[in-house]
Amino acid sequence: MTEKARLWVSRILIGIVTAWNLQAALVFILWPERFAPGFELTGEPGAVAVRGTGILFLMWNVPYLVALWHPVRYRLALSMALAMQLIGLVGESLLLLSLPNGYVLLRASILRFITFDGSGLLLLVMAFWLVRRDAKSKG
Repeated sequence: MTEKARLWVSRILIGIVTAWNLQAALVFILWPERFAPGFELTGEPGAVAVRGTGILFLMWNVPYLVALWHPVRYRLALSMALAMQLIGLVGESLLLLSLPNGYVLLRASILRFITFDGSGLLLLVMAFWLVRRDAKSKG
């Protein structure tokens, strides 16, 4: 695969993860009442908590967007996105393990985040692997 093709495939992989993150952010911000029950939250406090999580998702996307622009040139941003994705996956897994029995909805919500972050991590690792040679040759 050519250097240019690896760059574009890497961008597509990063773009998928970024789009998932932005979509999650927007639906949490625009329709928090749909998601609050999944975290066993209710009313205005639940909506505010979910909307706040959506705002955090937007903030967390900054390195993803920079990496998407040019994953070779901004390899540090891609590395940060990888680290953030791994922290999310590990943290959510620890949350799930620490959750007492009986929280079926909350457990299901955390499992969705684990799946979401695990899939994203896999795509970002693939993107990082694709551009690693290009970064070395530019280095």
